[in-house]
Amino acid sequence: MGGNIVFCKGGGCTAKLGAGVLGHVLQKLPKGAPDKNLLIGYDSKDDAAVYRISEDTAIVQTLDFFPPMVEDPFLFGKIAAANALSDVYAMGGEVKTALNIVCFPEDMDLNILGEIMRGGSEKVMEAGGILAGGHSIADDSVKYGLSVTGVVHPDHIYPNDQGKPGDILILTKKLGVGIICTASRIHEASPEAVRKAVTSMTTLNRQASCISRKYQIHGCTDVTGFGFLGHLHEMMGGRCSCEIYAEQIPVMEEAAGYASEFYLTAAGQKNRNFLQDYVQTCSISFEMEEILYDPQTSGGLLFAAAPDQAGDFLAELQAEGLPAAAVGKILDKQETEIYVI
Repeated sequence: MGGNIVFCKGGGCTAKLGAGVLGHVLQKLPKGAPDKNLLIGYDSKDDAAVYRISEDTAIVQTLDFFPPMVEDPFLFGKIAAANALSDVYAMGGEVKTALNIVCFPEDMDLNILGEIMRGGSEKVMEAGGILAGGHSIADDSVKYGLSVTGVVHPDHIYPNDQGKPGDILILTKKLGVGIICTASRIHEASPEAVRKAVTSMTTLNRQASCISRKYQIHGCTDVTGFGFLGHLHEMMGGRCSCEIYAEQIPVMEEAAGYASEFYLTAAGQKNRNFLQDYVQTCSISFEMEEILYDPQTSGGLLFAAAPDQAGDFLAELQAEGLPAAAVGKILDKQETEIYVI
C-alpha cells in the first residue's frame, strides 16, 4: 500500500461529528434571504436539500464521504456510494447524477484508488444514475464518497420530521453494523458476521423507497451515524413522542455478543451522551441499548407510515426479502420523547 499508511483505521459513519457539536455550529450560520423554492434545507436536520425548479419537479442534493471501515477497497467504494445514495431514497427521490469525492495519499498504490472508485461506480449504475465526474485532493488518509443529485415531485417529498401521532415506525435493515465493524478491526468478528454486515451496507435502499411510494408515508430518514435513536430524535422534531418495541427491532445476531465484550465505538458513546435527556428505557439490556445508539453505515430507512396502510406496506417489504419490521409508534408529545420498552 506504500509507506506506513494504514488503509482502514476506523471510518464509515462512525467518523461523523457528534450531533451536539454539529447543531451548535449550524445554529450560528447566517441564513440569508428565505427562498420559497427551498423546500428542505438544514433547518430541519434532514437527509438532503430539496429545491423546487418547476411545478412537478424538485432536485434533491446531498453529499457524503468518510474514511474506510473495511479493508477491501472495492467493498469500501460500494459501501460509501450506497451510503451517499441513500439520502436521495430517504427523501422519496430517484438518483440522477453523482460526483466522486476523493482524498488519497500520493504515496499509496493508485490501484487501491481505482478499486474504490470502481466499487462506487458500480453502485451508481445500480441506482440508475450517471457518474459524471468528481474532485480529488492529496491527503494523509483515504476518504471517499459522492455528491448526488436526484429528483422528486414537490408534493411527494419525505421530510424526516413530519410523522403524525398514530403513525407506525418501520425499519428496513438490521442494526449492529457499527459494532461488528469495530470487532472486525481488532480481529474479533467472525467471517460470517462481517459478511452479513457488508451485505447490509452494500445494499441500496432503492427497493424500499420504490415500494414506499405506493403508500401514505408522512416521514422518512435513513439510519446512519447518529444511530437508530439519534435519527429517531430528529424525526420527532420536538413535536411528537414515540414508543419503541425493542424485541421487534431487527438486529444482527452477533452484534449483541460483541457489545457484551465492549467492542464499542466512541461515536456510539457520543450518541448516548447527546440523547440522554430524550430517551427512557425500561428493562432493556446493556447490549440492546448499545445497538440502539450504534452508528450505522449505509443503514436502513426508517418510515413513519399511516397506520391504516402500514401493515400492507410492511408485508410488501418483507415479501421482497427485506428484513423490515414495525418497531414502534408515534405518540402525541409527552414528557419523554422516546420510550424504549
